[in-house]
Amino acid sequence: MDFTFTEEQQAAAEAARGVFAGVAPDAVPSPALTAGAVAEDFDRALWSRLAEADLLSLLAAPAYGGAGLDAIALCLVLREAAKVLARVPLLEHSAAMAAVQAHAGEELGSALLERAGRGEVVLTVAASGRTGHDGAELAVTARQEGQEWILDGVQTAVPWAYGADLVVVPAHTAADRTVLALVPRLHAGVTLAEQVSTTGERLAELRLESARIAERDIIDGDGAWEWLRDLLATGTCALALGLGERVLRMTSDYTSKREQFGFPVATFQAVAVQAADRYIDLRAMEATLWQAAWRLASGAQGALPVSGDVAVAKIWAADGVRRVVQTAQHLHGGFGADVDYPLHRYHAWAKHLELSLGPASAHEESLGDLLAAHTLT
Repeated sequence: MDFTFTEEQQAAAEAARGVFAGVAPDAVPSPALTAGAVAEDFDRALWSRLAEADLLSLLAAPAYGGAGLDAIALCLVLREAAKVLARVPLLEHSAAMAAVQAHAGEELGSALLERAGRGEVVLTVAASGRTGHDGAELAVTARQEGQEWILDGVQTAVPWAYGADLVVVPAHTAADRTVLALVPRLHAGVTLAEQVSTTGERLAELRLESARIAERDIIDGDGAWEWLRDLLATGTCALALGLGERVLRMTSDYTSKREQFGFPVATFQAVAVQAADRYIDLRAMEATLWQAAWRLASGAQGALPVSGDVAVAKIWAADGVRRVVQTAQHLHGGFGADVDYPLHRYHAWAKHLELSLGPASAHEESLGDLLAAHTLT
């Protein structure tokens, strides 16, 4: 089989590298982690450059001004974004646009997608549920009343909520199905309470109290939430991979220059073995990521549903990104904790990604349930 990325996918990655070339975490301290401050907004200037490079509309169809690419192309771009800790809602925005295009009606798609592709409307997704430990679709209830839907409930840790215009909220109905509601940030019955992530970025607890949403802004497609959830998880794995690759490169550069007993520490066997182990982690993260992204992009049928491939990718990403940054901190010594050096920022972002993905043991249990069900059938 040919595993080479297509020309269009490679072009998207190249365009991303060009846009992110001016973002240098090792030269520009994050406002979110300076003296304990909290970032008020995401990087709007970078957002505009992404829009100008058509990277916000990667997954949108040409009819909506997009490139019509797939989850693989998005993951390639996210991988580059993570290398510079890009402070933009690229994953959530792109995934929400893809869900609207795939599962919403033509009216909503026409009204929203072109503007979102130009960066004029910012989208995010509430995917953590009420506590971060239960299904996000269970945290909010939705009931239809005439031409409106009424939403009640709480979603925690909504990323970029204070800068977004619309929040895609999964909600369950009395008929035990899940719908997606596009909830305006400034709307009657909608309140935000500030939360702060390990990265210093501003999150929000989203409270819905009899919030009335027009029927046009409800996505009631079969499997829409499950598909969106898998795309968000796969994109998070891509972020973990890009961050890990950047951190291993930083570690390689540092240990090649740092000397002990007259020799670079990179030449010591104990250092080389640890670095090699982390390289293996990254290659496993990469292989499982592309498998999951390919399943999402192609819709290919396999022995297990696509959620099985996503679970495998999450297992490797959650454990792998943690091991990479821990080894980096160890091999950097005290220098890794210096706030004038960017490694501490990567460590904080890695912890946030690990928590977002959830513990590997939970995904292993889910994968075991899938395998058991498949064996029984």
